[in-house]
Amino acid sequence: MSNPPKRRGLGRGLSALLPNTPDAAAKPGAEETSRGAASAGKRAYFQAQIEEIYPNPDQPRKRFEEAALEELAQSIRALGVIQPLIVRARPEGGYYLVAGERRWRASQRAGLHQVPVVVRELAPRDAFERALVENLQRADLNAIEEAEAYQRLVEDFGYTQEQVAERVGKERSTVANSLRLLRLPTGVRGMVEGGALSMGHARALLALEPEDIEPTARRVVSRKLSVRATEDWIRKQSQPPAERAQAQAQAPKKSASVRDLELRLSKSLGSQVSVDEDGNDKKSGTIQIRYMDLDDLDRLLARLLD
Repeated sequence: MSNPPKRRGLGRGLSALLPNTPDAAAKPGAEETSRGAASAGKRAYFQAQIEEIYPNPDQPRKRFEEAALEELAQSIRALGVIQPLIVRARPEGGYYLVAGERRWRASQRAGLHQVPVVVRELAPRDAFERALVENLQRADLNAIEEAEAYQRLVEDFGYTQEQVAERVGKERSTVANSLRLLRLPTGVRGMVEGGALSMGHARALLALEPEDIEPTARRVVSRKLSVRATEDWIRKQSQPPAERAQAQAQAPKKSASVRDLELRLSKSLGSQVSVDEDGNDKKSGTIQIRYMDLDDLDRLLARLLD
């Protein structure tokens, strides 16, 4: 199979991949322009009946947030659809969406009967690529959907990881790390898709033996461990048994009440908390709260100072 041609990446924006189109606010009752102009290949849009448009069967994105759709629908009720949808002809009649599925779904909620579209003659690969690029630019894909989209480019269209990275404007290592997420068990992938686990959590879990991944993932979710706390815990579990035993022997022994306090504080704050008692009298000590970054610190300060 010949290598796909090199294409421009995300750095140029979606406009580098999709032709420029004029603003086309489409409200119910908007006047339809000539379909002949569009079919003749001119860069023109026209108003298509919304029931003639079908979702992209190769859409990389599987989840659409209800609240975001409703908010967009309210905007469309007031202002119409500003940017035309990109579609391609459907062999059975009508059109398949290439870009703009959120606008199409929200337009249905808003009660529109017509939406502005631009028809493009696209091969399935090109249609899939454009849908992928649009979603990546708008951060619409969760980590698993992104990984599955990269896998589709590799397996179905013959891209190398380097070509995928160039196509979407990312480093090859980013693409490689994303594809590694598909090694996760189905249950853990569902946790990532549902937002219970982040990309950082998922990458940390991959350091474990396959049979240990799902139980650890459930532990991370139930205890609301941060990415850093997850990495620390996995690092300790990955130590050879002799080293782990030595580290545990050297660590000060904590009572059951102190460990319970650490657990309850960690759950309450959503961060790893360590309670260390001083000396033998155990009447004083230190509480340490780990934060991942400055945003996490702001979250903790807001929680503690509220």
